Amino acid sequence: MTPSNEILRIEGAAPLNGTVRVHSAKNSALYLILASLLTEEELILRDVPALSDVLVGLEILAHVGVDVRREGDLLRLNARNVHRSDAPFRLVRKMRASFVAMGALLGRCGTARIGVPGGCAFGPRPVDRHIRAFEALGATVREEDGDFVAERHGPLEGHVVFEAPTVGGTQNVLLATARGSRRVVIENAALEPEVADLVELLNAMGARIGGAGTSVLTVEGVPRLHGVDFTPIPDRIEAGTLMLAASATRGRVRLENVRADHLTSVLAWLGRTGVWTEVDGDAIELDAAGPLHAEDLVATPYPGLPTDLQAPFGAFLATVPGRSEVRDEVYPDRFTHVDELRKLGARVQLDERTLRIEGGRLVGAPVHAADIRAGGALVVATLAAEGTSELSGVEFLDRGYERLAPRLERLGARVQRASAQADRPATRPVHLTVPTR
Repeated sequence: MTPSNEILRIEGAAPLNGTVRVHSAKNSALYLILASLLTEEELILRDVPALSDVLVGLEILAHVGVDVRREGDLLRLNARNVHRSDAPFRLVRKMRASFVAMGALLGRCGTARIGVPGGCAFGPRPVDRHIRAFEALGATVREEDGDFVAERHGPLEGHVVFEAPTVGGTQNVLLATARGSRRVVIENAALEPEVADLVELLNAMGARIGGAGTSVLTVEGVPRLHGVDFTPIPDRIEAGTLMLAASATRGRVRLENVRADHLTSVLAWLGRTGVWTEVDGDAIELDAAGPLHAEDLVATPYPGLPTDLQAPFGAFLATVPGRSEVRDEVYPDRFTHVDELRKLGARVQLDERTLRIEGGRLVGAPVHAADIRAGGALVVATLAAEGTSELSGVEFLDRGYERLAPRLERLGARVQRASAQADRPATRPVHLTVPTR
């Protein structure tokens, strides 16, 4: 990923107050857009976030021949004239989630050639479980000139048993088998809401998939799928990061367009620290102005605390007096933010994959985000820190948080997106150009 020449300049210690609307889920939209490959009719997706990760997915679609049109926050995807079945390294190197294009291309074209995926470098996230799943269903996968090449030799069918739940692996199999397969059973499927969202979309397109929201999914392949008009679920990770930012600054906020049932573990952990929350339909009220106390936490697969919020939670706990510990059972090495927290004065120690925190006062400093959620954590910490911080690595924030600076400003944060080479705010707006054929 090309480093940005911009930073976020944050003058911290200002409580966040007000109302903010949560965007649709990036981690859902990335896979929903791939479903467009499974129909020759137009797929309309609404409220799709304008994030660089989504742009990479759209570039892959345009590369294989999908007509991609963006009208505001609405996407029109038409895959009638798909003429390729490859996703080259120059695209997939930008984002690990792009490997799920293999399933969609396999389902549409019967073959797929995918470069080795890239993305955030916070530890190994192998694709071998995806490959074994395809092979269990009768496909062949080989490595050729640095790419993975998958082929099906007839309708896919059989049982997939994941040794551990994998969101990408589950979605890859769903996209490969929704159209043109026979009966497929996925055991130990991922429970994350983004998987259920993909099932809901595919079923709306005419697929026959049962078991959404459970660990066993059944697919009865259908000969064709049709286009639909669909809106992704709200982004539970963005919602959680905003709640943690408000909590770290001891603010009071109202988040709208949320699914509280997707945030049960987050609300429970916040409650244990003394943060007050109340669900009001599709909104959540939060008040962190009262006394808070430290609490240990562990990130686990859904419905547990999301690994994507482990780093932001640790940043919040670094502001709470007392001792706490943070562990991650999903990605145990996901602690690229720890050294940066120390620059802000956080008393944190990483000891055998357990982050030990002595919470207290933070002070502004220059810090750098090495991945998306480390960036979210450093936004939480710098908003709470006294004085001015400069956060670089904003290209990672652009992958996961849409229009973050102006939205935080509306909550009372003192934050500017600025040029790293100048002492003034960047005046050029940031635009994402959607590729077309």
